[in-house]
Formats: sequence, C-alpha cells, structure tokens
Amino acid sequence: MRRIYHNYIAVFLMLLLVIPVYGQGVVTRNGSLSVRETSLVNNKGENITLRGVSLGWHNWWPRFFNNKTISWLHQDWKTDIVRVAVGVEPEGAYLDNPDFGIECATKAIDAAIKNDIYVIIDWHSHHIHSEEAKAFFTQIAQKYKGYPNIIYEIFNEPVDLSWAEIKKYAEEVIGVIRSIDSENIILVGTPNWDQDVDVAADSPIVGYKNIMYTLHFYAATHKEHFRDKADYALSKGLPIFVSECAGMEATGDGPVDVAEWNLWTEWMKQNNISWVAWSIADKNETCSMIKNTDSAINKWGEKDLKEWGQLVRKTLRNEK
Repeated sequence: MRRIYHNYIAVFLMLLLVIPVYGQGVVTRNGSLSVRETSLVNNKGENITLRGVSLGWHNWWPRFFNNKTISWLHQDWKTDIVRVAVGVEPEGAYLDNPDFGIECATKAIDAAIKNDIYVIIDWHSHHIHSEEAKAFFTQIAQKYKGYPNIIYEIFNEPVDLSWAEIKKYAEEVIGVIRSIDSENIILVGTPNWDQDVDVAADSPIVGYKNIMYTLHFYAATHKEHFRDKADYALSKGLPIFVSECAGMEATGDGPVDVAEWNLWTEWMKQNNISWVAWSIADKNETCSMIKNTDSAINKWGEKDLKEWGQLVRKTLRNEK
C-alpha cells in the first residue's frame, strides 16, 4: 500500500511539472520576436504569425483599456496580440491630455503582459508630431524595455505625406526608441493610409534591425490591386505587418465583404503575415465590433457583437 501511495505522489508531482507547460501563454512560448528577411520569428528562429484585435481610440473608448476586456479577448476570442490605439489628434486625445493617454496605454499594456500576450503600442495619428511622439515613446520604452511583449507602432496611418517625409520622421523616432530598447519590434507606417508598402520597399530604412512596415486594408474597398502592391514589397524583401484591417469599406461602414475578407486572410496565412482587426468599440458603424454603448466591457455573447465582431471572433477561434 505504501508503494502504491508513493507512486501516486510521484505521478502527482510529475503532473505539477507538466501542466504549466500546456498553460503557457504565447509570449512565454515564443519570447522575444525578431525579423528575418520578410518574416516575424520567435526566439528559436521559427516563423510566427500573430492574430488579434485593436482597441478603439483611447480618448473615446477608455472603458475597454483594462484587464477584464483584454483577458476576455485572450481567453474567449483566442487573441495572441492586442493593439492599444492611443489617439493623438482629436479633442481629448494625447495632444490635449498626454497624461490620460499614458494612463490608458499603461493599463492596457499591463493587462496584455499579465495575460502573456503581445501588445502593439499604437501612436494613432494621421500627421507628423515628432516631438510629442518622441516624448511618448521615451516614456513607454523606459517603462517596458526588457518585456518581450512590446511592439512599437510609431505612426498609424500617414495622410498627405510623402515617403521621404514619413521616413525622416520614422528614423528620428526609431533612434529615440533604440537608444532605450535595442531589440523589440518597431512598426513603421507607409504612405496613403498605410497602403503604399510598395513605395517604402523601393527605399527602406537602413541601419536598424527588427523593423517592419504596416499595411492596412478594408476588404470591401482594398482588393487584389493592394495584394499585388504588397506582393511587390515582399518580393523586394520588405517585412510587412497588417496592424489594422477590416472587412467593410474604407470608411469603416457599409456591408462586410466576407468573400474578400476570406481572400485576405488566406493571403496573410500564405505569406506568414500577422494581423490585427479593427476595432473594440461601440460606435454606430460597421467596424466597431461591440453592438451597444451600454454593453459590458467583457463576456460578450453573440447578441452583444455586430456581424463584424462575430466574424473576427470566429476567424480567431478558427471556427467556420
């Protein structure tokens, strides 16, 4: 009997050692990320494709910048990355109230770290604000350097700016981040609302490692022509990260084009491209995934989600 008892104890102790391995999160499993050729790779040099969702602008939807929302997105939606959209230019955004921007960003970043997932810190701007951006990313990098969860997105969607102007801005901000954090991935915006990755591919930023370039698409508007532009960029060796995408028109409204969305997700899968869907918000528009302004901040059922939210959740959960 004593031998049987000791055998049970031995098996129990072995299970204690094994179970946590299966419970490891995506960051624990993959560690610090880097760029190899056009691919995002983990700390073992293996290709990794991240998939997740973006929070809406912090100045309008701060109620979703918390652990309850992000835990639910990770546990129920199976996101392995969340994008923290720090609004810059509208009323009440970072330029008006930088302390509130930092406060919201910190809450969401801490929640992502707690849930062992990756997090994009998104400077959600359409125009250049060099000094403010450098101050913001200095604070973020100083606080979170050494955390492999962190990905910096230094320009959301440049509008009415040439690649030369964007590139000059990016080199300044990258230099500031790299003086503090030498390793974590940095995402660089591209001209024309992040659609002209082909232009960036002809004159990429040099002198820094672990740099990727952002492509944004809204499937009902951006179709094969934009995949062709991205294919050209990849052929030139440009690493691409789709940091914002959706299934409706570029306005964020109109019907969801499910067929075109499926073409995009297949293209991203074939090319090992990570993507983040827009957005966790409750605005009266198609791209805001949450249905009602009085909805809970987590534990949403299908009745709480618009068609787009339901589709993204199913895609992330690999459901048909």
